[in-house]
Amino acid sequence: MSFQDNKMLIIPAVDIKNGKCVQLVQGKPGTEQIIIENPAEVARSWEEKNATNIHVIDLDGAFGEKNNISVVKKILDTVSVPIQMGGGIRTKEYAKELLDMGIERIILGTMAIENPLIVQELADEYSSERIMVSLDSKDSKVVIKGWTEKTSRTAPEMGKILEENGAGGILFTNVDVEGLLNGFNLDPVLELVNSVKIPIVYSGGISSLEDIKTLQKTGVKGIVIGSAIYKGKIDFEKTLKYENII
Repeated sequence: MSFQDNKMLIIPAVDIKNGKCVQLVQGKPGTEQIIIENPAEVARSWEEKNATNIHVIDLDGAFGEKNNISVVKKILDTVSVPIQMGGGIRTKEYAKELLDMGIERIILGTMAIENPLIVQELADEYSSERIMVSLDSKDSKVVIKGWTEKTSRTAPEMGKILEENGAGGILFTNVDVEGLLNGFNLDPVLELVNSVKIPIVYSGGISSLEDIKTLQKTGVKGIVIGSAIYKGKIDFEKTLKYENII
């Protein structure tokens, strides 16, 4: 899975908590709504609707609890499209385990922000294309540890540091609008895209095809959609016409 100059990937999200596929509002524990019991079946349904990649987040791992690696293995066994995965990857050993078992691209968060040198070490061993870093922004500052702790840096500031340390891409989530289905804020996206040269994948608040059309013109190389496709606000198959960047 690699980003192409003339493509913007549309990537459905499969968020896992307690072994089930769920959706959270603004990443807050306790707000989860169970989408379906079996995340692997959800992933397969998106592949059947022509998704070319699947975005998997282990919410238990993100909140520092148990991980759902057995569920992730089932997803890998069920679908043939590339998987990008994040959530609770807080040791280099666990990162390597996921890459070795077939995750195409890992998404590092807290660990990479606290120690960017780990990004370089993993990129040197596995290639930068397989190492993405998650920059989650709340009140214009990067947040870590499952969005519970605010740092002193903005996303563009942190993005430049991670780019210099071998990150092959950035997943940018605006926590302020995540899960609310009220659209997204354009300025933070443009600011980050214009600050770094590596691909940006955007997530958070996308609620209409018009949102996707707007993002298509920002220069992002991918968007992750969750709540809107699960709650029927967007027909996923209709989004695919926007994969070619104008």
